[in-house]
Amino acid sequence: MAKLKDIAAHLGLSPATVSRALNGFPEVGAKTRARVLAASKEFNYAPNTNAKRLATGKSGVVGMVFRSGRNLLLDPHFVDFLAGLSLVLSEREIDLTIRVAPPGQQLAHYKRFVQSGSVDGMIISAPEVDDERIRTLLEADFPFVVHGCTQKSAPYAFYDIDNDGALTDAVQLLDQMGHKRIAFINGPQDLVFAQQRLDAFMRETSKRAHSVPDQFIAHDDMREDLGYSQAAQMLDGDAKTRPTAFICSSTLQALGIMRAASEAGLVVGKDLSIVAHDDVLPHFRSEHFSVPLTVTRAPIRDAATHLGKMISAVVEGVKPSKLQHTEKTELVVRASTGAAPEGGEKPW
Repeated sequence: MAKLKDIAAHLGLSPATVSRALNGFPEVGAKTRARVLAASKEFNYAPNTNAKRLATGKSGVVGMVFRSGRNLLLDPHFVDFLAGLSLVLSEREIDLTIRVAPPGQQLAHYKRFVQSGSVDGMIISAPEVDDERIRTLLEADFPFVVHGCTQKSAPYAFYDIDNDGALTDAVQLLDQMGHKRIAFINGPQDLVFAQQRLDAFMRETSKRAHSVPDQFIAHDDMREDLGYSQAAQMLDGDAKTRPTAFICSSTLQALGIMRAASEAGLVVGKDLSIVAHDDVLPHFRSEHFSVPLTVTRAPIRDAATHLGKMISAVVEGVKPSKLQHTEKTELVVRASTGAAPEGGEKPW
């Protein structure tokens, strides 16, 4: 069986350089890393994982704790995110361990991970407005990355999307189409992304003198059934006072809104417009809806890929301040949005 020194001799490199290339150290150039990876495949080289862990003092494992009372495998966002993350980590020979905890019980899991030394770092998903998990890991000086960002000048590594820009684009589009009565179906209000989207929605509608009654803003899990029930309630009223457009935080919610619209006898794109945020799920494509959906788009798979690379780098000692990224969203206009119906240009 080939050894690391065999690859080093073959390439004319030092064993240390080969080791660093295989382990993804940032100081190794891309061309050198590519040569080392190609040679390792040619030689069918398999590193001794136990020896590596003994030498580095690292477990080769990172952890995640999800809050959920439901079967996560039924959530297409979770499945696609996990698929992308697992692929990146496996390429770096890092294992992923997952825990599921009810809301309010996640912090105890994080503390156990830190105290046990069973993982080298943590990936925080769905950060809250006042997130004790982030404070705990910062105080412990424990490596972590966040899917989202809770503050400006954050002292940690993160990958986020421009939630403010996404809602700004959505409100602006509907306003240009003449809509004055825009409802908003959002995610859970205690989560940072939902608060960012709400703040942008309120600012942009207020800027355009659109007064939005409280009953036309909803917060909850981003599910089809909840999107349906929330929209059905909002549409159960006089045509002169009900919404002519919806903005929602998920394509799952949009699917529920479409069902509610159909039951109310409304044609999406004509009587009612819908804009949703789209995580670009491979088996749930917004362009294939019965009425192709207008979206602000940012693939969740991209987030998983970046976070996998980031946690690997943070564990190896790269400064968190060098691992911070906010991705712009793309507005894609399709048939689910159209001009406000007659009377829809009048505010509430």
